[in-house]
Amino acid sequence: MRKVEVCFSPELIHLFDLEGKIVVVVDIFRATSTMVAALASGVEEIIPFADLEACRLMQDKGFLIGGERNGLTAPGFEMGNSPVAYLDGSYVGCKLAMTTTNGTQAIEKSLKAEEVLIGAFPNLKATVSHIQAQSKDVLIHCAGWKGHFNLEDSLYAGALVKSLESTHESSEDGALAMSMLFEKVGHNLKGFFYLKPPTPSDYKIMVSSGILTFA
Repeated sequence: MRKVEVCFSPELIHLFDLEGKIVVVVDIFRATSTMVAALASGVEEIIPFADLEACRLMQDKGFLIGGERNGLTAPGFEMGNSPVAYLDGSYVGCKLAMTTTNGTQAIEKSLKAEEVLIGAFPNLKATVSHIQAQSKDVLIHCAGWKGHFNLEDSLYAGALVKSLESTHESSEDGALAMSMLFEKVGHNLKGFFYLKPPTPSDYKIMVSSGILTFA
């Protein structure tokens, strides 16, 4: 049986061997949720950048540019990092270059993997199906917040670990702990995050758009 592990922060990714593995990068509030929402709403392509200036230059190549630092739209960027901004279909056919405080940094640090996937609650089932169609170990890379553990990414990791239990062994402590947490609270994600949301504004955005819905 293949293995699934959880890395709780990009600051810890150097402790993991990425070669030959599928890495699932997750930043629920909000980068990976925004990417999933944008693609589902008709955005044609997304290129992530860790660096603001490298991302900004993509505007000259016809890309829509989305830049966020510390939760705020970066100066000179057309878009920030909100999934709701893409839900009305205004950007169908657009190509998007995106840079964020945490999520795109985690993606860049995952590039030595065999494959990098973008994880969010709305595409959880598709992610599980894709992984189980292959025969590779999995590492869930939580973007966290500025190097620190955060709850929403780690709880998603638990949901993915639990969903993979028929094909992937979760013998590592982090994966086991998050799987048990998800078993306890996963039936009521909205209520759980309402008790202690990362920020009230993020919680309202994610719930109103259905991004926190787990099915």
